[in-house]
Amino acid sequence: MAKQGKKYREALAKIDPKKVYTISEAVAAVKEAKYSKFDETICVSFRLGLDPKQADQQIRGAMVLPNGTGKDKIVLAITQNEAVAKEAGADFVGGKELLAKIKNENWFGFDVIVATPDMMGELGKMGKILGPKGLMPNPKTGTVSTDIAKAISEQKAGKVNYRLDREANMHVICGRTGFEDQKLAENIKAVCQQIIRVKPAACKGTYIKTCVLSSTMGPAVRMNPESE
Repeated sequence: MAKQGKKYREALAKIDPKKVYTISEAVAAVKEAKYSKFDETICVSFRLGLDPKQADQQIRGAMVLPNGTGKDKIVLAITQNEAVAKEAGADFVGGKELLAKIKNENWFGFDVIVATPDMMGELGKMGKILGPKGLMPNPKTGTVSTDIAKAISEQKAGKVNYRLDREANMHVICGRTGFEDQKLAENIKAVCQQIIRVKPAACKGTYIKTCVLSSTMGPAVRMNPESE
């Protein structure tokens, strides 16, 4: 951290480490502490009181942010309904030939893959290639659907995934520093409400242990996910 040490420390000094900020206050604080010149991604992170080893305490899903992510996703649609997928806005559409391109040419010129169920047999053969990159379509995240047009439009509208990791943490993209404060706060509130909504019935004790908001380069701000 030598290169960013001084600027990071200056940014950190603007954050009250003892304060638990409201969502609106956290947005303002993260923006105030920003010191980079680029439009940073903003992420809300949770430390949850769950045991990831227990099947009934797993959390995985997806949601469309009210105001999008601030990034245009490049969508690859693996389907036989090519005309429908193209009309819905997919950037690349095809079947086995595109999967062969990924395998043989190491092609990854896209951000997400959506597919119809009938193509999952072919996609399943690509598990070792797509899995480690987080690109394997899954019904739980809405990337496998009989309604390919809807799946594509949701990705284009700003759909984000959330998933509990092995340490019971969860990180969800909620926008960018260039967003208007209100729109960013709306996105964050929607994410927090969704995570609260999907609380597993098997959870005992405190569900959300900590919640912080941070930008790509900036310091984290402690936040109350139920503040607004």
